[in-house]
Amino acid sequence: MALSHQQRDQLERRIRAAIDRLLAGQIPPGGACDIKTLAREAGISRAALYRTWGHLKDEFEKRRAAAQAAGQQPDPREARIAQLRDLNQRLTGKLARTHTEFNQLKERHRMLLSALAAKDDELQRLRRERSTFSRELDTLATDMEQGGDAGSVIPLPAAERLCPSGRGGLASGIRSTRGVDHAHADAGRRVSMGERSLGSHPPPHR
Repeated sequence: MALSHQQRDQLERRIRAAIDRLLAGQIPPGGACDIKTLAREAGISRAALYRTWGHLKDEFEKRRAAAQAAGQQPDPREARIAQLRDLNQRLTGKLARTHTEFNQLKERHRMLLSALAAKDDELQRLRRERSTFSRELDTLATDMEQGGDAGSVIPLPAAERLCPSGRGGLASGIRSTRGVDHAHADAGRRVSMGERSLGSHPPPHR
């Protein structure tokens, strides 16, 4: 059934009024700022909106896109969804950074535990060495106290007693002994020569 000119004007005014309400954010319960809700608010079917009032549908979509491009969101729920999506994106990035920092701290913790274990091993080794050194020191002190009397003194060899200055003293001692032997030999020769001289000249008779 064809619509009269008056009926078409009334329907167009209803559709435009519904467009204004939806773009102003007056979303009915269970609806949205979309073609389905627009047709329901205007009191017509979606098929009629597409077939008969396509130019108004296109106008609605253009105005909605312009509002969204300007940072406006006619549908509060769509605005809330956009906010939640942005929040989710920021939280996802923060979670990724936190996960990276956690792995870095975990690796640093592992390295510190390894270094601590190495230091503990070194400390235990030093304690064992100190204990061994203390026992050896006590043993040495005890031996020195027990060997302090004269009977425990080890006598030096004869050569070292004669030449206490070491190898050089021993050599000088040997040289001195040789000099004494030569002096004794010279004296013996002189005595022998004197005896021969006396034998060749007998004493005069009194």
